[in-house]
Amino acid sequence: MPTPGGDASYGQKGTSFAAAFWKFLRPHTIRGTILGTTAVTAKALIENPQFIDWGLLPRALLGLVALLCGNGYIVGINQIYDVDIDVVNKPFLPVASGELSAPVAWGLCLALATTGLAVVATNFGSVITSLYAFGLFLGTVYSVPPLRLKQYPIPAFMIIAVVRGFLLNFGVYSATRAALGLPFEWSPAISFITIFVTVFATVIAITKDLPDVEGDQANNISTFATRMGVRNVALLAIGMLLANYLGAVGLAMTFSHAFNVPLMAGAHAILGLVLLLRTLKLHASGYSREAVASFYRWIWNLFYAEYALLPFL
Repeated sequence: MPTPGGDASYGQKGTSFAAAFWKFLRPHTIRGTILGTTAVTAKALIENPQFIDWGLLPRALLGLVALLCGNGYIVGINQIYDVDIDVVNKPFLPVASGELSAPVAWGLCLALATTGLAVVATNFGSVITSLYAFGLFLGTVYSVPPLRLKQYPIPAFMIIAVVRGFLLNFGVYSATRAALGLPFEWSPAISFITIFVTVFATVIAITKDLPDVEGDQANNISTFATRMGVRNVALLAIGMLLANYLGAVGLAMTFSHAFNVPLMAGAHAILGLVLLLRTLKLHASGYSREAVASFYRWIWNLFYAEYALLPFL
């Protein structure tokens, strides 16, 4: 016989689990994956409007599901092996806070990886499946001993740059063209976004540890921030992003036949200005932990903005 309030209790447990699972997936990375996938797919379709077939939409959605599964696996496995660090740096994460136990987290990671790989293998062919499996492999060796490459600054940022920069853009664009029945070929916009986002992903990789110096030092994790200092790494990242924006403006002017020059030059000049204003705010704060964390979130906003521009470049 059900106990009074039993249904409500189950409902509350379900709601709590859903909230913990959502945090486990790291929503800011999901937004980047969804926006990047949508933008690259849209650009491929805009370049070839005569081949658009709305019957391919379900397959495209399956591809997005696979990417989100891969994203969830990579950030999830990182939380499992970073639990001692996250207790200090990110106590709000569900494994560190105890909202999700280690066995449940493992079960979610295995389910995400298996589902994503199965979706890709049954829908997108051997090349894309190999790229997808390679991305899962990189995400694994980034966090899991004995390699645990995140403890070495250069391999760590290279993995993030490859996964977010090259694999996502090349993989999605290649899969979209294949779905349209077209061979792969680089377009100016896709070549640009792949290089731009690879640099941007490198910046994300070296700045993501800025708010976490205390926990990383306590657990003997070597990062650029622990080695070079928060201020120096922040200034390095800002310089890389400014070079990225200046490069985009210069590229638009040099190859005016290949891009929407007013948008590409104007938008990147404005985004560079926004970055400078945020830099002044960070400097005025004395590079406090709260200001650094806010600045890191703003870097993601600039990342999202780039993909929002892509279909129109």
